[in-house]
Amino acid sequence: MRVKWSAFPWVCFAMCVGVMGTALISPLYPLYQEAWQLRTSDISLIYVVYMLGALSGLLFMGRLSDTLGFRNVMLVGLLLGWGGTLLTMIAWDVSSLNVGRFAVGLSSSLIVTSASVGLVHISSESASQRVSMITSFLLAFGFGLGPITGGLIGQWLPYPLTVTYIPTLILGVLAIYALMRLDLEAHTATESLGWRTFMPRLAWTAASDSQAFILTCACPFFAFGVFGLYASMSPLFLEKMLPWHGPVVSGSSIGVILLASAATQLLCARLHVRWCGFIGLMAIVVSNALLVANFRVNSSLVFMIGVGATAIGHGTCLLAGLSMVNRIASPAERSGLISTYLVCGYVGSIAPLIGVGWVADHYGLPTAITLFGGAVVLVATPLAVCFYRHPRMRTV
Repeated sequence: MRVKWSAFPWVCFAMCVGVMGTALISPLYPLYQEAWQLRTSDISLIYVVYMLGALSGLLFMGRLSDTLGFRNVMLVGLLLGWGGTLLTMIAWDVSSLNVGRFAVGLSSSLIVTSASVGLVHISSESASQRVSMITSFLLAFGFGLGPITGGLIGQWLPYPLTVTYIPTLILGVLAIYALMRLDLEAHTATESLGWRTFMPRLAWTAASDSQAFILTCACPFFAFGVFGLYASMSPLFLEKMLPWHGPVVSGSSIGVILLASAATQLLCARLHVRWCGFIGLMAIVVSNALLVANFRVNSSLVFMIGVGATAIGHGTCLLAGLSMVNRIASPAERSGLISTYLVCGYVGSIAPLIGVGWVADHYGLPTAITLFGGAVVLVATPLAVCFYRHPRMRTV
């Protein structure tokens, strides 16, 4: 008799594996830069291409879970991510690398949206707050494993631009096999599969919740944007701030942000959502102010405090954001609103980084970081106050 596997832990495992490969490349950027003679804008473009893949998945495939069921969409995402990781491993130039990164980005959005819907689907209605915390935690934990793994392998093993990707490929096979063995109820499609399924159609809330949802979407916009800066540029600006160098340093700094973000979400699981959002956005403001200041003081202590503030901001912003999405959305709206929520996060990563790369090429990295950090401080501060004061965030 064929034995089925319990759903919840394996969906969590597949979600972690699916997002682990997305940030695996981050500490390797200096190695690619040296091997292929890349400019700063080329590095930011590689990250932006990944984000464009993720954004495309949300825009054109964000509702596939309603049609095909979350398990089928997760399987497609894992297979696509496996192929993209393999292409990244054997890439011979920037163009082939970007194709692989686009596929990885597309897969990550499929995995995140389908797993988010799936964890809610296989849990009880009364556990929505707990599921929000678990989903947000798994995203941060899975993303954090990637750069730490990439940094350790890239620092000490031979052929790092090839060997680094092997663990993700092996774990991906296990995740695909596990999903195929899950014991799930048959999916009932809410709409038939056709060309309309792939039309960009992001969901929005009722008019009464519109302002609250805008403030909710500000959380991933700034959290993803600031993390994107660290993920793509930290190997370059760490050389100017710290006495230590190499993939393990940049990979650890990126991974620490995400793992500390995951720990923050566990510690703040019972914190009221309005405080989560306010603390998260203000921590992002502090982290950017410290990052800008550290180009002048070059202090390891200031850098570590800034990394800590980034981790707290990232964790509490994502926790507050997902909690508000699940609070606002009805079951029929959930996948569409999660897609809209994540689109705002990816846009926050794409647009600023294109500008940062261009400014860095023409005026230097310190100028680019200063402009980015100053803009975050000016915009995120009033939004933090508005988030705290909005009556929808005060609802228990």
